Amino acid sequence: MNAPPTPQETQALTTAEEAANLPLPGRSAALSALGAAALAACGGGSDDSPSTPGTPGNPGSPGDPGDGPGDNPGTPATPLTHEESARFLAQATLGASRADIETLTSKGLATWLNEQFAMPVSMRMVDWLYAKGLDAEEFRFSQRGLDNALWRTLITSPDALRQRVALALSEICVASVLGVDSSYRQFALAYYYDILQTHAFGNYRQLLEDISLSPAMGYYLTYRGNAKANPKTGSQPDENYARELMQLFTIGLVQLQPDGSTQTANGQPVETYKQADVSGLARVFTGWDLDTSGYANPYPPEVMRRPMVQVGNRYESGAKSFLGSTIAAGTGALDALNGALDTLFAHPNLPVFIARQMIQRLVTSNPSPAYVARVAAAFANNGQGVRGDMQALWRAILLDPEARDPQAAANPTFGKLREPMVRLLNWARACQVTSVSDAWAVGDLSDPGTRLGQSPLRSPSVFNFFRPGYVPPNTALAAQGLAGPEFQITTEVSIAGYVNFMQQAIANAASGDLRADYSSLLALAGDSAALLAELNLVLAAGALSAPTLAQIQGAVDSLPFAATDGARNRTFMALLLVMAAPEYIVQK
Repeated sequence: MNAPPTPQETQALTTAEEAANLPLPGRSAALSALGAAALAACGGGSDDSPSTPGTPGNPGSPGDPGDGPGDNPGTPATPLTHEESARFLAQATLGASRADIETLTSKGLATWLNEQFAMPVSMRMVDWLYAKGLDAEEFRFSQRGLDNALWRTLITSPDALRQRVALALSEICVASVLGVDSSYRQFALAYYYDILQTHAFGNYRQLLEDISLSPAMGYYLTYRGNAKANPKTGSQPDENYARELMQLFTIGLVQLQPDGSTQTANGQPVETYKQADVSGLARVFTGWDLDTSGYANPYPPEVMRRPMVQVGNRYESGAKSFLGSTIAAGTGALDALNGALDTLFAHPNLPVFIARQMIQRLVTSNPSPAYVARVAAAFANNGQGVRGDMQALWRAILLDPEARDPQAAANPTFGKLREPMVRLLNWARACQVTSVSDAWAVGDLSDPGTRLGQSPLRSPSVFNFFRPGYVPPNTALAAQGLAGPEFQITTEVSIAGYVNFMQQAIANAASGDLRADYSSLLALAGDSAALLAELNLVLAAGALSAPTLAQIQGAVDSLPFAATDGARNRTFMALLLVMAAPEYIVQK
């Protein structure tokens, strides 16, 4: 077997054609080196100092669906191009096929959004686990079926916008199977994701209530079975959930201006809460435990899909003070919980804190202050006096001029690094991947060396896979005070792991249980320019430059079309090199 190239040899490989002609062991490493160029290709901004230049064009009103002349592309006055449709779908979905692009181009943005909002959840993950018999006793202490149900949902669900935003929500309101030590934990996490699906187009206040009562969150942030203070032993209520509910799910650590900038006093950021607020709020989350009514121990998985209920003698019935509000002594547990959530929901920080992170997840790491302010305003008031309207939030993010204007996209500081698991889903949805046996055995992709370094509902901590304000040290981004959240999980190891994994996934999907539909691409394999034009549109929304396409075309043309499996090899090579290109990895 030929040895991989040395680091010096790999560094010298400057074209995709040279990399493609290496023996297989060295080919992936060389392609990884090409992909590493993405480390310098993405714009971002710090949590406290968004620095993208101002938004071009007319900002419009909060939540404006863009139906009037001169508004966003996709109206009768400004019909969409295929590239505009593909770029919108890259932000609004986890991947799109050529048919999806054609559909959006013909319908326009407002109609497409309305249809997505009207779609029901196609199949709840818990229902799929039951359908596959994973409630059997043998699966009581395993995670069996969770990854399968997740990949099936993310790859095949027709409610594409719902899946995009539910996955984004799972990275803000984090619950990870790695921290849920329960029986039938796959049902607990599946139910949690079903909550995110259910409320993705609803109201953020109801979402907060349902996740607060979910068994998965109760286990993950350790307040299931939380007991009131005991004066005899000196024990105090567990404060985990109270702290993270404020810090991560609602208001953040520091007071924010409406545009996301930090409020200061005497040159220092103003904190949103103090330790006393955490302790006061923690008293609300006492006495909550699993609803086991009607069942004897050991409990069936049904318990993991029931909201938690009260165990009265563990609940702190005294007064609870936090954030300048007090819940009176004697207030019932559910009323206290609702009162606490109402206080957090009404906090002036919540709209801007959530809005900015959601912009980061869908559109750009460094939204301008004006963009943040417009989206936060729509989330604070949907135009009809309703706060927390998720549909208004998604409309405001996706239809804002800063998201749609190609001049904004051309700015070097605009855009975001595509998360590894999103890149995989881009390919799977573009190529309409199915599972022949309906097993969806993709598995846990958390290993950065051999897989993607990221897998849904498997965050290593409540702080997600990466922090929203992460600034890659010693980079051009850092020199400009810009952040790149996804770069926190981007290393030489993870880049190589991604390319190697995708190489195998693309090839195996031609004949394995996971099956991709490559028929339209195979039909173009004899014409490398046409093949790459199609992939550039569907995967990269036309972002690949002429020099990049020329390099990839040289690699594809080096594989003879007339050879045995020539069409397949050319198609696979084109797919892999497009997905390794920095101009694809950076979503603009």
